[in-house]
Amino acid sequence: MTLTGLELITLNFPDALKGKRIGILCHAPSITRDFSHITDIFHNNKECHLSAIFGPQHGISGQTQDNMIEWESVIHPVFKVPLFSLYGEHRIPSPEMLNHIDIMLIDLQDIGARLYTYVWSVKLCMEACSEAGIPVWILDRPNPVGRLPFDGPVLKEEFFTFVGGACIPLCHRMTMGEMAVWIKEKYYKNCDLNIVWMKNWRRSSLFSETGIPWVLPSPNMPTLQTAIVYPGTVLIEALNLSEGRGTTIPFELFGAPFIDPVKLKDNLDARNISGCAFRIHGFIPTFNKFKGEYCNGIQIHVINPDIYYPVTVALEIFDAIIETSNENALMFNLPPYEYEYTLMPFDILSGDSTMRTTLIRRTPLRIEKQRWQSEIEDFRKEFRQLAVYPE
Repeated sequence: MTLTGLELITLNFPDALKGKRIGILCHAPSITRDFSHITDIFHNNKECHLSAIFGPQHGISGQTQDNMIEWESVIHPVFKVPLFSLYGEHRIPSPEMLNHIDIMLIDLQDIGARLYTYVWSVKLCMEACSEAGIPVWILDRPNPVGRLPFDGPVLKEEFFTFVGGACIPLCHRMTMGEMAVWIKEKYYKNCDLNIVWMKNWRRSSLFSETGIPWVLPSPNMPTLQTAIVYPGTVLIEALNLSEGRGTTIPFELFGAPFIDPVKLKDNLDARNISGCAFRIHGFIPTFNKFKGEYCNGIQIHVINPDIYYPVTVALEIFDAIIETSNENALMFNLPPYEYEYTLMPFDILSGDSTMRTTLIRRTPLRIEKQRWQSEIEDFRKEFRQLAVYPE
């Protein structure tokens, strides 16, 4: 049974937190296995004072459905302390916000894909707290898809945005705590960073093996199966395809009115892609792209996560769509996207412009995949120096 950082400090409350004004960055999954939320735990703890709460994208309760839906800071209706939004007017805590706290405590469930924004909110908190001299504590949680192989391009610095702020692969296998250590070593060496590491977690596990309840980390992340395909199919957000938002299985489904599903499935099947199967499944999104329109679609069924490369699968899918659709049917969306107004959305999600140009120029996919493997090997050598958990 895996014990999270939150569960460990409830069993043995650290002396360094006693008597302190605590600010907590958290969201809906910030719970113990008995479903107690971190804010309730700290509100009822007489050894410290819950003085502020911070929330990331989608809000503290996961209430904002889609990307780029901001939410505003308020006074918490029960605890009567400030509830600060870090996905609105501010994405980095202001000095006025930090005046409320002595320690920033962070308990966020990441999803194992570099472009998931929560860790970049953590990076911004580390930046602000370093400047203010405020210690940062991370309560670590599992990478739900740690069993998946490393996959995808390593992000380049010139493509750093709010959906990526460190040179790591798209599917990275790291935990939030390990990513925070990476960020400290690379960017904020003066950050007073403290990690409460998990017990009894192995990197090669899936979330379903931890014994921890699955709580939606974001509104379109309903299941572990979604998280497994997400590091690849999230790239569809930057294309003129539906990533299945507005259905009950987003990111497992993809499609568009212009797709020929039979040709596409036949093309994908002929590629002998490892770890998954494809099935034709039409859908009508209730919101987002193609709202109310019938989309010719495909569902990805992951058969073996051990050999499922989510970004590689997405690359094969995009290439197959180009091969089986009318010329120029597949298009790359223009900016803006997630507070970025210049760079192409697909590039900031994938890591650089090469994956996009590979598809446009019809460069053999093996060349792009070989590039990823070379970049990942360099990353892996560095990662070995800070990796905390066993395989």
